[in-house]
Amino acid sequence: MSVTDLKEKLVAEARDIGFELARVCRPWDVPQVPERLGVFLSEDRHGTMSWMEERVHWRGAPQVLWPDAKSVIMLGESYTPDHDPLDVLNMPDRAGISVYAQNRDYHDVLKKKLKRLARWLIAEAGGEVKVFVDTAPVPEKPLGQAAGLGWQGKHTNLVSRQMGSWFFLGSVFTTLDLPADAPEVDHCGSCHACLDICPTDAFPAPYQLDARRCISYLTIEHKEPVDEALRPLLGNRVYGCDDCLAACPWNKFAAEAREAKYHARPELVAPALADLAVLDDAGFRAHFSGSPIKRIGRGRFVRNVLYAIGNSNDPALLPVAQSLVDDPEHVVADAARWAVGCLTES
Repeated sequence: MSVTDLKEKLVAEARDIGFELARVCRPWDVPQVPERLGVFLSEDRHGTMSWMEERVHWRGAPQVLWPDAKSVIMLGESYTPDHDPLDVLNMPDRAGISVYAQNRDYHDVLKKKLKRLARWLIAEAGGEVKVFVDTAPVPEKPLGQAAGLGWQGKHTNLVSRQMGSWFFLGSVFTTLDLPADAPEVDHCGSCHACLDICPTDAFPAPYQLDARRCISYLTIEHKEPVDEALRPLLGNRVYGCDDCLAACPWNKFAAEAREAKYHARPELVAPALADLAVLDDAGFRAHFSGSPIKRIGRGRFVRNVLYAIGNSNDPALLPVAQSLVDDPEHVVADAARWAVGCLTES
């Protein structure tokens, strides 16, 4: 079988497994990454994400991560919601949870599909493979653009003409020499909707992100109390932020996610802040079993919920905040005192 025929079968198999797009590039097709990553890190825009500095030589050059790899198969899988994720922002007593976290942890779902595709490839053509889903030092978004899946938009996320901004990325590195696809070009044009909608002005310029002001970073990665000047800007977002993704006009071409495990659990679309704030550790772990939210732990999550309570202007939530001012977790107690102050003054 020719490598061209193999690739055609590979793309068809990927589609059958559940991926909307499958494209190929070379590990060395992202020469711009080391310089851009270096600037990002030198300006401390990564905040407390020290892991970005570790193994930076791998993150900047995929061919160093696995020198034997000749091809990178980039896969895209849609998680387009069936509801407007911005609606919850108009419900101050409810919690805004990022669309990707409203059901099963995509790392687990996606990795199973990548492994299935990798096994198929080995059975079909031999070679060696490694699969990655967002947890290794792999520059997935630049590789996605190099493979033609989409382009890095002004919000720095990958945008696809077929899937808009709502899709997960996965990669299969292989020692097989597969035909590469043409890279995608930028189709943002003069649009800056994603920049305008950002509540915290986290984009110093188009195509640049300062994670220290990004709500996704602040609610998920940042472990300590959030700067008090930023807390009011969080609104009722308790886990991640979808504003810049939801604003992208390319989403009009996106079809609803085929994978049922990405469809939102009704109880996570707009849950009551009062119910989330009172979760103890066991309750938190049970409530978010199988969810990526479980990864940040009860303390950080309830901290975020209390910021949302403080922003709610709802006096009915004052007793909830007061009940947590002496919580043993310092981030929770600090957030509770802040929320009490906000609600007392409002």
